Amino acid sequence: MAEQEQRAGHPPEDAAPDITTKNTFMVPKKEISMVPDMDKWKRSQAYADYMSFILTLNEGVKGKKITSEYKVSETVEKLLHLLGTLDRWIDETPPVDQPSRFGNKAYRTWFSKLDREAEALVSAVLPSESCAAAPEIAVYLKESVGNSTRIDYGTGHEAAFAAFLCCLCKVGALRVDDQLAIVFKVFNRYLTVMRKLQRTYRMEPAGSQGVWGLDDFQFLPFIWGSSQFVDHPTVEPQHFVDEKVVNEHHQDYMFLDCIKFINEMKTGPFAEHSNQLWNITAVPSWSKVNQGLIRMYKAECLEKFPVIQHFKFGSLLSIQPTKP
Repeated sequence: MAEQEQRAGHPPEDAAPDITTKNTFMVPKKEISMVPDMDKWKRSQAYADYMSFILTLNEGVKGKKITSEYKVSETVEKLLHLLGTLDRWIDETPPVDQPSRFGNKAYRTWFSKLDREAEALVSAVLPSESCAAAPEIAVYLKESVGNSTRIDYGTGHEAAFAAFLCCLCKVGALRVDDQLAIVFKVFNRYLTVMRKLQRTYRMEPAGSQGVWGLDDFQFLPFIWGSSQFVDHPTVEPQHFVDEKVVNEHHQDYMFLDCIKFINEMKTGPFAEHSNQLWNITAVPSWSKVNQGLIRMYKAECLEKFPVIQHFKFGSLLSIQPTKP
C-alpha cells in the first residue's frame, strides 16, 4: 500500500532539476479555513508530494542504523549549522521568572529572533541559483518550531519541518542520495533542538490527545524509527519498553530515542502515560507496526482539520489538485 502511495505523488527529488527555472515563488499562505476544505487538501499536489516524501524516506531508512555510513553533503552540513544556530539561541535566551509553570515567555524572545533571521538562514543553505526560493521556504522553517502565541508545539509543527525539507528537495538543494542524512542527521538534530525548546520553555503539547495520542509532540520519528527495525534479528516490538534495550540501542534507533525521552519526561507506569505506544508491544512485527503508524499518521494528523488548518501552501507545495 505504501508503495502505491509512493508512486501516486511525484517524488520531490524528481522535480529538482528544473523547478527553479519554471517556478514563480510565493510566500505560502493558509488555504484550509473550514472542515469541507479538507477534501481540497487531500486532493492537492501538496498532499501527494508530502506523503511521497515521507514514504520515500521511510523506504530509505528501512533496516538501517543512525550510526551506519552514508553521504553527508554540503547542504546537509549547512542545515546542521542552521539547527546549531537555533540551539545556541536557546542558550542565549534563558527562561524568565514567571508565575505560570508552563509556556515560559522567553520562548517568544527566542522565536522573534528566528522570525527576523529565517530568510537569511535559509538563503545560506540554498545554492545560489535557488536563492529566490528563500522567502517561500523560510515560512516552513518558522512554522516548524512551535506557536509563539500559545507557546505550544505538536505534530503540525513537525509536519512543517518535513515540508521545509521537502521544499529543499524540490529546488534541488537536497538530492536523492541525501535520504539517509536527511533523517539520521538533519531530522535527528531537529528533534534534539525541539526537545531542548520543550524542556527549556516548558512548551505545552499542541492539540494533545493526552494518554490517547501516540506522543505529546512527535510522530514522524516513530514511523521512520519503526522502519529502521524492519527485519531486525533480535529486537521485536515487545522489547522497546525494556529499559535495558532502550539504553543499549537508543543511539542507533530513532524509535528508542523517542522512548528514552518519554521516560525522562514522564513518571508512572508506561502503559498508563503512553497507552497507544504500549499497545504497539502486542503487534507481531515491525513491518506491521510501520504500516499501522503510516495509517494512523494520516488519520490522526494529516486528516485532522485542527492540524491542517495551519498548514501553508505556496508554489512548491501547492493547493492545486494533483495532475492526472
